[in-house]
Amino acid sequence: MRAFAFYLVLLLAMPLAALAVILPANVYRAQGIAAPDCDGPLQVLIFAVPAILIYGAGAFLVYRTGRRFHRLFALFCLVIALATVPNIAEAVHELYRNAADGECQG
Repeated sequence: MRAFAFYLVLLLAMPLAALAVILPANVYRAQGIAAPDCDGPLQVLIFAVPAILIYGAGAFLVYRTGRRFHRLFALFCLVIALATVPNIAEAVHELYRNAADGECQG
């Protein structure tokens, strides 16, 4: 029963991970407009940080079980966690760019 609940948590976190991978850090640059997006990076990080924590921990915990199905599922969790890393890096870079330009201050 505990394994079922764990897999249910991973399944319910799937939309969170999808948003973490799909959302752009700067919506304006994604549309081709050269303008700062002051709240875009935080919107990405709100979804990406919990997704990487959930699926990173899921990959670790499922891999420890040791069966073939569990190891395949651990690889799936690891792929999802690693897919969010570029978007997190882009969001952090956008936050630093906005802070350096001084355009998004209060």
